[in-house]
Amino acid sequence: MHTDDDGPQQTLATSETVMRYHLRWKHRDLDGVMALYHPQVQYSDLFQNRVMELAELREYVRSSMPRDPDEALEHSDRIRIDGDTAFIQYRITLRGGEGLVSFRASEAITVRDGLIRRVNEYASLVHEQSSDKPTGDRPAVSRLGLSPRQLSFMAEDLQQYFQRQQPYLDPELDLQRVADECGYSRNQISYLLNQVLGQSFYRYVNQARLQHLLAALDSATPPLRVDELAFAAGFNSLSAFYSSFRRHTGQSPKAYVKQISLRARAQDNH
Repeated sequence: MHTDDDGPQQTLATSETVMRYHLRWKHRDLDGVMALYHPQVQYSDLFQNRVMELAELREYVRSSMPRDPDEALEHSDRIRIDGDTAFIQYRITLRGGEGLVSFRASEAITVRDGLIRRVNEYASLVHEQSSDKPTGDRPAVSRLGLSPRQLSFMAEDLQQYFQRQQPYLDPELDLQRVADECGYSRNQISYLLNQVLGQSFYRYVNQARLQHLLAALDSATPPLRVDELAFAAGFNSLSAFYSSFRRHTGQSPKAYVKQISLRARAQDNH
């Protein structure tokens, strides 16, 4: 138990330990982070409903650390210290959803004698969608061994894979192949898409195909053969293409192409 006279001194000691912890985490100093945990530390990841002790923490911390030296979490408030406890709030934004998808997270870190005795980490998923879209149900707690930080890495890996490898050009692309080539399990990719990003695998793939087709339309020369471009982009049915096109642009392909042609003629006349 601490006396009142110990309060400011304990707050200062907590602040120093937490700042060392924060900087070592930021600079991917795994050994440095682990050295700040007390041998009897308890780390509670409440998003996963999981409590870890020291023996389990090393792999968890390693897989959650920033990948780049200059990468940092978006802190939504300054670090607050109250005696032996520090409170940290931050936000993790994921790309690939319809509208902004992010986790709001907070940590309560308890420090004793210069070492971290307890961490309680809580995160909630936030869909910030436009008013004409339903919010829908919040996802169930992740049971796949993935923290919000690790889910953000998965979303980034998935996006980079689609941009660089363009697997969507294959009309036979399936979820298992995507999971294998991204280095995750089928269930993990499915959870990310359905429960976090809020869309099915085929809708995610068809959005990528549509973006590819729209880029091709912008650079194509008349006459524009939209159906041929759709098949070249990986669509294996015209009905799926028309549905995806109208949902994304609010127009039929014919109306969209007409708009492109009118814009091109206007530019030629200037």
